[in-house]
Amino acid sequence: MANIFSFCVFIVLSSLCFSKAQHVKVYELKRGYFSAKFTNYGATMLSVILPDKTGKLDDVVLGYDMVNDYKNDTTYFGAIVGRVANRIGGAKFILNGVTYKTDANDGKNTLHGGSKGFSDVIWTVKSYKKHSHVTFSYESFDGEEGFPGNLSVSVTYMLLHKSKLAVKMMAKPLNKPTPVNLALHTYWNLGGHNSGDIMSHTLKLFGSKITPVDSELIPTGEIVPVRKTPYDFRRPREIGSKFDQLPHGYDINYVLHKSRRSRHLRKVAVVVESKCGRKMELWTNMPGVQFYTSNMLKNEKGKNGTVYGKYAGFCLETQGFPDAVNHPNFPSQIVKPRGIYKHFMVYRFTAH
Repeated sequence: MANIFSFCVFIVLSSLCFSKAQHVKVYELKRGYFSAKFTNYGATMLSVILPDKTGKLDDVVLGYDMVNDYKNDTTYFGAIVGRVANRIGGAKFILNGVTYKTDANDGKNTLHGGSKGFSDVIWTVKSYKKHSHVTFSYESFDGEEGFPGNLSVSVTYMLLHKSKLAVKMMAKPLNKPTPVNLALHTYWNLGGHNSGDIMSHTLKLFGSKITPVDSELIPTGEIVPVRKTPYDFRRPREIGSKFDQLPHGYDINYVLHKSRRSRHLRKVAVVVESKCGRKMELWTNMPGVQFYTSNMLKNEKGKNGTVYGKYAGFCLETQGFPDAVNHPNFPSQIVKPRGIYKHFMVYRFTAH
């Protein structure tokens, strides 16, 4: 993991008109049979194409055929969400004695930064280099969706070797302290985006505790062990193996184990789809990961006419803890001017 930013990728740039005034561009990163596409609308991951154990190529990311379709979606397919990902209870928080009211777009709560969070803005293509990387940037203004201060944000996607995808998210407050919690909201199905549900995928998750939630999915403030509960994935098992105990599926934040070595990324999860042989491993520097089994998908028309239903994909969104701004016992998400928010993710894909 120490060399995650030593990389060489091939970038193919194409563009299409998003509106009369603005353009959205699509970037393909490709190395061997491993390729991925991204767009500067929401700094969104559009596709990841991987070989299976026989060499057959499939797109393993849920999404839409056209970039325009991402404009009005409520799924957050593949998007970077923020300024604060996940939920803020009551759509408000107190910082340095000031109460900030954020946009309530999920009942009385804020979800993924508000009605027009980072997933619904056009990012600038800050840099791209042939055989290198693509970086998107966004300047978030003071008061945007209720959050304090101007914030400079960037996201870099890169392919490493022939089997790794790295993501680097950074943010710098310019004039006020502010909460920052970015997340990549990709829906994965290792059998292929159109292969059905993910119930038979095998998951090992490196977290022995969760932050339980109330009926509105707002954390109670507790941190509890997963032992002897359907949330226990410390040993590999099929995602759907305990749905009889959890009929609505998974949508919960796990507290990740710390790395045994300082400055090393934490291992998050290992996911395997046995029929095709694809395996995905994930590392991060964040303290938590939201495991979500697309419980709220319902007849969503996606790529190639595929209709995605419940459990068509899974999300592993590395993050700070949900609603941390209202729970002093959770790791703080407040970043001060001169401070820098840094969020790293590394995926490794194999097939056997």
